[in-house]
Amino acid sequence: MTPKRLLLTVAILALSSLSGLIAQYLHLPMPFMLGSLLSTGLVISLGKNGPFRSYTFPMPLRTGFVTLIGVMIGTQVNAALLQQLAGLPLMLLALALFVLFAHAGNVFIFHKIGRLDRPTAFYAGTPGGLMESIVMGEAAGADVRVVTLQQFLRIVIVITLVPTGLSLWLGTPVGSAAGLAPSASAGHQFSVVSLVFICLAGGAGLALGKLIHLPAAQLIGPLLVSAAVSLTGWVDLHLPFWLIAMAQVVIGTGLGMRFRGVTGTMLRRSAGLATASVSYMLLLGSALAFGLEALIDIPFLHLLISLSPGGVTEMSLIALSLAANPALVSLNHVLRILMTVLEMGVAARFFGLAPAKVPNTAKG
Repeated sequence: MTPKRLLLTVAILALSSLSGLIAQYLHLPMPFMLGSLLSTGLVISLGKNGPFRSYTFPMPLRTGFVTLIGVMIGTQVNAALLQQLAGLPLMLLALALFVLFAHAGNVFIFHKIGRLDRPTAFYAGTPGGLMESIVMGEAAGADVRVVTLQQFLRIVIVITLVPTGLSLWLGTPVGSAAGLAPSASAGHQFSVVSLVFICLAGGAGLALGKLIHLPAAQLIGPLLVSAAVSLTGWVDLHLPFWLIAMAQVVIGTGLGMRFRGVTGTMLRRSAGLATASVSYMLLLGSALAFGLEALIDIPFLHLLISLSPGGVTEMSLIALSLAANPALVSLNHVLRILMTVLEMGVAARFFGLAPAKVPNTAKG
């Protein structure tokens, strides 16, 4: 990393941290993630000729903090979670129904209401698989700019609306120091030794995830390793609030960087459709969560977060902030993305929208 890029990285993270503190003072939900997302997005979109015009956020830094989130989630794995896996078949059915009806409803919204062409509406409407949708959509003749913006807005709007709605429902801002610190680290002494073990678990998990080609390897690999370590009871891997807040800042800053090249006109045209799409998917997820709650022993809140179409990392971080069974939520979101990629490939062939070659990655 060049000295200039290092200086710009420090500057953008300092601004993001300050924005997170202001958002926390204003009692906003997930303040450090939403505050950093907003400030970074404004800097990138408004400062086209400024020092950040050619700046790229260092992905290894984001990967490192995603790895930490995986470790955090793994510490939540316990015997009670294993018992809840008995309801996995019904959860899989709900996820399959969510993917099918969410995609179909989104295509209707984008094609019939938004007047997007069929390939663009089809790939912009997938409820997951951000990278696959962009790559396959471009190869199938979709407007990749619209697909990219709609998929990005899906994640941003979900991680804004879900914490906000939950804050209104619970009566306290979720993910704030007030809501997160007790559930994340109360009763646990944090030390340099703990940090060493956390880094070792994260590094080993990241290597394992890449070795066996896990989906979302930077998150799921560390999750599995820290879960195994936590279940032994030998090491306490609980993280302090300040480290979780730093993870929120880095994830939010990385999301805000994606506003590069987005004009006000593009944003205005896409925001309304994206809001309609996300609102529909959240209503669909709520209905499925309500039905599932009567059949399996998992609280509605946990099911709702599991059936909200945000990114794996972002939704896992929200679940972690609420102590809402983050390991189960992460599993469900990985399954949702895998199902979406499978459904997208099959449906694209059926409707004559398939590209020449289907990519084999699975993210977002």
